[in-house]
Amino acid sequence: MQNRSIDKERVLLLQVAAGDQKSFTILFEHYSKTVYPFALKLTRSEELAEEILQDIFLKIWINRQNLPEIENFGAYVNRMTRNYAYNVLRRIAHENLIAFELSKQMTEEVNNTEDAVIYHDLEHSLNQAINHLTPQQKLIYTMCHQEGLKYSEVAGRLNISSSTVHTHMKLALKFIRTYFVQINTLILFYLLFK
Repeated sequence: MQNRSIDKERVLLLQVAAGDQKSFTILFEHYSKTVYPFALKLTRSEELAEEILQDIFLKIWINRQNLPEIENFGAYVNRMTRNYAYNVLRRIAHENLIAFELSKQMTEEVNNTEDAVIYHDLEHSLNQAINHLTPQQKLIYTMCHQEGLKYSEVAGRLNISSSTVHTHMKLALKFIRTYFVQINTLILFYLLFK
């Protein structure tokens, strides 16, 4: 009986590898029931678990030509989920450490007039970067980062999918990071190495 389900899965993977979207949907619906809870267990964040789920299956779809080579798809997806979750957590820890250090330095130095001006410039630059986002990215960024809503809440309010919210947030954050690198490199170096 187990061989029959393995054979069915192998056929499904071959169909996905050939670009069959219906087969991909079946694969997604089946494995999202295990990927999401595992990602949630690792990250303890519904938002991150949803992001991991979407990113993993996007990667599977993009690299679908490699699916016939996979012997045990369940183990493969489990390993992808674990690795991706750890990478996301590592990235967040790194970003939080940088934000903490910047915040600590800004707090310590905010009494200094020169530093207060720099802090104001950083805040102004962030607002400029946000204003350069597309209207949809700006709206979603504001709802997620300034109002503190989860992707699923934003999706519900805007009547769009969580993956669309995730895509817009990813693009918005990428643009803001690039904007800061281009516009404020000297200010950031000043704050970090003062």
